[in-house]
Amino acid sequence: MDLAIAGKTALVTGASGGLGRAIAVALAAEGVNVAIAARRADALEETAKLIENAGGRALPLVWDLSDLAIIDDRISKIEDEFGPCEILVNNTGGPPPHAAVGAAAELWASQFNAMVLSVIGITDRVLPAMRRAQWGRVITTASSGVIAPLPNLALSNALRLSLVGWSKTLAAEVAGEGVTVNVVAPGRIDTDRVRALDAARAGRESRTVEEVSAASRLTIPAGRYGRPEEFSAMVAFLAGRPASYITGSIHRVDGGLLGSI
Repeated sequence: MDLAIAGKTALVTGASGGLGRAIAVALAAEGVNVAIAARRADALEETAKLIENAGGRALPLVWDLSDLAIIDDRISKIEDEFGPCEILVNNTGGPPPHAAVGAAAELWASQFNAMVLSVIGITDRVLPAMRRAQWGRVITTASSGVIAPLPNLALSNALRLSLVGWSKTLAAEVAGEGVTVNVVAPGRIDTDRVRALDAARAGRESRTVEEVSAASRLTIPAGRYGRPEEFSAMVAFLAGRPASYITGSIHRVDGGLLGSI
């Protein structure tokens, strides 16, 4: 399928590895110019090389998303290099595992700043150009926890759910202007984040990581963890022209993990 987005400009945050890196490469393979943001310059350069190998152009931006004051500066760099951002993929790192009880107010505040306010601020910065052009895509990655809250991930469950509410509201506001707004919720995708969560659970339960991973796979109808490129394929499709009538939705990529309808 031709997604008809060659030559478009995208920003993918959290692109130093895992889902963000896979998304950036998938968009590059469609001919999109991709600005990539993360805190680690060395990891960004690795992603940039993969983008170039896929036939795309990359603009690495060292960017701590919790620093809201630099949003305009970073977006301006994209506009100077590639033009207005037409595809925005809001992909933030996950907060540390924690129970719902006992998390410090400072932890909640810092994670809200990095995971929620940064997404809203970046989106607000790029939306005017999308609305003027009558075309744009805002795609936010979440977690299966926004559908069925996950144990010991209270911060992720709560903060990502706030982004779902924001995304749904925004979708209705801009749908008539050619801008779609969607959420993509991964299940157990084989990334460093999921491996770290498996390791943390193993430590809490005095089991090996292999035992925890095997038990987790048994809960997935597909019988395995997903691959990052399987997740990024959904994001690329939503970024494409054929998805122009899909907005205000949550799209699961979980191998059938969640039993809810």
